[in-house]
Amino acid sequence: MSNTRGAKARAAKAAAAPAHDHASHAHDHDHECDEACGHDHSHDHEPGHVHGFPDARGIYLISPSSAVRDPQTVEVARERLAAQGFKTALDRTALAEHQRFAGTDAQRLASLTRAAKQKLPIVMVTRGGYGMGRLLHAIDWKAMADSGKRFVGMSDFTAFNLALLAQTGAVSYTGATAIYDFGGKKVDDLTEALFGEVMRGELEILSFETQDADPVDCRGILWGGNLAMLTSLAGTPYMPKVRGGILFLEDVAEHPYRIERMLIQLWQAGILGKQKAIVLGRFSDYKLAPHDKGYDLHEVVAWLRKTVKVPVVTGLPYGHVATKATLPIGQKVGIATEKGLAHLVLDEHHH
Repeated sequence: MSNTRGAKARAAKAAAAPAHDHASHAHDHDHECDEACGHDHSHDHEPGHVHGFPDARGIYLISPSSAVRDPQTVEVARERLAAQGFKTALDRTALAEHQRFAGTDAQRLASLTRAAKQKLPIVMVTRGGYGMGRLLHAIDWKAMADSGKRFVGMSDFTAFNLALLAQTGAVSYTGATAIYDFGGKKVDDLTEALFGEVMRGELEILSFETQDADPVDCRGILWGGNLAMLTSLAGTPYMPKVRGGILFLEDVAEHPYRIERMLIQLWQAGILGKQKAIVLGRFSDYKLAPHDKGYDLHEVVAWLRKTVKVPVVTGLPYGHVATKATLPIGQKVGIATEKGLAHLVLDEHHH
């Protein structure tokens, strides 16, 4: 794949930097602060003095899964997104609470409907957590696809990404979320840059360091996300039937044996063997035990390579980590490896 050189050299070079795990954080398939704040920050944020961004760039924030624990983190995220040139609007139930959820199932479903009808082009989740699976059967998928919105989230939102692809073939995005990536004490420069470039359609190639990658040079539909969420959809109408795809995976706080068990299910279900490549992101925040006796994530990858006759590429900057790319699920892409580097080519736009 000769066109994997040159484009977006700054982002490509930076993307090779290692991601940092956040082992000290509590997890619920995402991380966030727990400090309480009783204020409702629901006003719109206008973009700051950033030049070169079209006026139409805007983000509508929703909470379709777990409740926001600290509304101030959403406010911080909105300020940072405004500084990057994005106007933001907060859905009226984004800060709602019902048990562990951001509102009742009906409220969260209604927020998705509003998101599809409002005018801002990007819809971003505040956080992941748990709850999207409850809504899949009730979502009007055609309306979601016909809206033309760029839906962005990760973790629990993987269920939405994959269901949208399975039901309509529409592209959506996984990567940055408001609280985790923009609402903390600092923002990872690369995560911020890659989010902006992908949303503006500017990122053509994402290059990253990879160790012992299998040789691969192919094109296919990019799909995947959180391993636990993807595995939970197997056998349902919301699992995409992708043949010849490029499947990428990440997870958090899952011991390597649990990761392997999910991979075994996907392999035995015939899903892994149909792909052209399997790309592994970060598997973070797990603890090995003395009785593992050398069994670790490297052993899982070795098992995967031996068992599934599909090229495996590691090192994708994606997961429950500070440095992550925002990626298009459902878009045709290319991937090639050479000399310790992998190049993910995003220059084919099949929206």
